[in-house]
Amino acid sequence: MRSDLRAWLISPAVIVAMGIAVSLAAVFQFSFRTFVPGSLDVGGLTFANFTGMGKSIYLDAFANTLLLSVETTVFSLLAAYPLAYALVRVKNRALKSFILIVSITPLFLGEIVRTYSWIAVLGSNGFINGTLRKLGLIEWPFELMFTHLGVLVALVHVTIPVVVLMLATAISHINRDYEKAAQSLGAGPVKTFITVTLPLSMPGILASITTAFAWTFSAFATPQMIGGGRVPTVSTLVYQLGFSSMNFPLAASLSVMGLMLTVAALFALGLLTKRLKAFGGH
Repeated sequence: MRSDLRAWLISPAVIVAMGIAVSLAAVFQFSFRTFVPGSLDVGGLTFANFTGMGKSIYLDAFANTLLLSVETTVFSLLAAYPLAYALVRVKNRALKSFILIVSITPLFLGEIVRTYSWIAVLGSNGFINGTLRKLGLIEWPFELMFTHLGVLVALVHVTIPVVVLMLATAISHINRDYEKAAQSLGAGPVKTFITVTLPLSMPGILASITTAFAWTFSAFATPQMIGGGRVPTVSTLVYQLGFSSMNFPLAASLSVMGLMLTVAALFALGLLTKRLKAFGGH
């Protein structure tokens, strides 16, 4: 009976995994096919799609994607940790509900909706520039749309809710007796946080780092809409090659290279997290 139940529970996951594997195999084989201009059909096998990856346009996309992923991860963590800590430790129910609404509500909105809201905020006639001009602080609007900074701000906003949930879960599992013990030994609030709370919340921090990085690396809607094609990333370049130029073999090869770069970056993060785990174990 238990084996039948396990089979029913596992089978959907196996089907989904097989579908993903088939899709990846299709993209992989497409990346080695020749592009036929003016046709959706592809030619024979070739390695030319990968030999051209050294061009500056692709290197810039890879470098910019990595930079945005790292920046988004760092700033999301810095902004989400205080929110997660307050969400768990605040005793006032009204204040806790307010923090929960501010932190988590964006998850109930689609990424497209959230991105459009940032267009209204960051635009030349948007909320930020409009407010600064009314206050007489600027004469000409700041260039926030179609910039690296604008994309970064929007990506951080998209990522924060997930990071808050992961950190709040980790913080809620911390035994308060450890903090009380540190305080009884003379540690102040700051030292208690640095030596006890922060290390014990390391599992949530590590999960947040990995998730935020992978999420940002594959982000498309936000870089495309806020960046407007001026902030190149792997995902936006794949879109341009596949749906604007109809060069699906080159788009597939870029996707494969992006996947390999993601795996390499996550492997490097794995090495880094070993040191962080050691820090959390003390």
